Amino acid sequence: MKKRPAGKPAKTVPAAYTGLIGGIGKLLESSRGTTARAVNSLMTATYWEVGRRIVEFEQGGKERAGYGEELLKRLAEDLTAHFGKGFSYTNLNKYRQFYLVYPAEKIGPTLARRAAAEILPTVSGESKAKERAAILPTVSGELGKSATASRKLTLGDLAKAFPLPWSHYVLLVSARSPEARDFYHAEALRGGWSVRQLDRQMNSLFYERTALSKNKPAMLEKGARPQPGDVLTAEEAIRDPLVLEFLNLRDEYSETELEGALAQHLETFLLELGSDFAFVGRQRRLRIDDEWYRIDLLFFHRRLRCLVIVDLKLGKFTHADAGQMHLYLSYAKEHWTHPEENPPVGLILCSGAAKNLVHYTLDTLPSKVLAREYKLALPNEGKLAKELAQARKQLEARPKA
Repeated sequence: MKKRPAGKPAKTVPAAYTGLIGGIGKLLESSRGTTARAVNSLMTATYWEVGRRIVEFEQGGKERAGYGEELLKRLAEDLTAHFGKGFSYTNLNKYRQFYLVYPAEKIGPTLARRAAAEILPTVSGESKAKERAAILPTVSGELGKSATASRKLTLGDLAKAFPLPWSHYVLLVSARSPEARDFYHAEALRGGWSVRQLDRQMNSLFYERTALSKNKPAMLEKGARPQPGDVLTAEEAIRDPLVLEFLNLRDEYSETELEGALAQHLETFLLELGSDFAFVGRQRRLRIDDEWYRIDLLFFHRRLRCLVIVDLKLGKFTHADAGQMHLYLSYAKEHWTHPEENPPVGLILCSGAAKNLVHYTLDTLPSKVLAREYKLALPNEGKLAKELAQARKQLEARPKA
């Protein structure tokens, strides 16, 4: 914050100004939430339509029988080359499965009811009932006619059949049974569950526990109450990796300005140590199952011929940090490491207020000899800790804008 020049009194702020700030804040939150919902609706409709086209192409002839896996692999390569992220083999398989779980004949009645409600807002009484009865089978029938008829429906039409965000449907597809899926869908819609709340309820077998309960209304009421970790802000909804992936936007940011500045400083420091470190990327995203993670810094060490994963923490070192690094290393070894390269190594940098700690994760290496070689080639832990402490001190001393 800029300092006020000495001798100048502070400007008085009208009482109504606080209300102005609060009102604008609520407006922005509301509009961001509406934007996220709109994007999610179209995203879900798009992925359903992609899944439909894949399934109908597979079923288009005997010559395509058994071609599913190869089709998805080739399609993933071609779509990624043309449209960027979002069309990996895993994602395309999700879209295909999404359509199979929610086929046209299943979403037809939902669209028909919504169409009837929109078309007949001013008609009343017996005429309304007759009109509605005529519309329902028409829309349901069109969706049930497979490819030709469903092309008549726009993405906006299809979006009305999926009232929940795409991230919810990613979880719902993996439900244990159709009954459980319908239950979670209805409760998420009724209770306005965030994806975190839905995930928590599914993992805790909320459907099974409710079915066995003697007091089901009490169970449903309790389950509708969100826990502190369930709340998802409008900003988080917009920055959801699935949304950014759909819009083909970059997702590179740090949790705080200090963390971002430290990461940038360490990137420069490691590159200045010599020609062994080659920069690969910052805030590198990876997905394991349906969870997203970000690696702060990723290097390739030319002498060791291995990837170096750097994870920066602004608190003290915990066992969870080591567990997360092991997860990163396992993923990198399987998906990012070439056959001729050595296993990746992890570097955890903890820059707490009281203590700085540097921890190399070497116990995943196949031999002690290789571990010793790594220790000799990598920067000294004490030197890194000292540099980290100095960098943090300098950054915290900078005047804030």
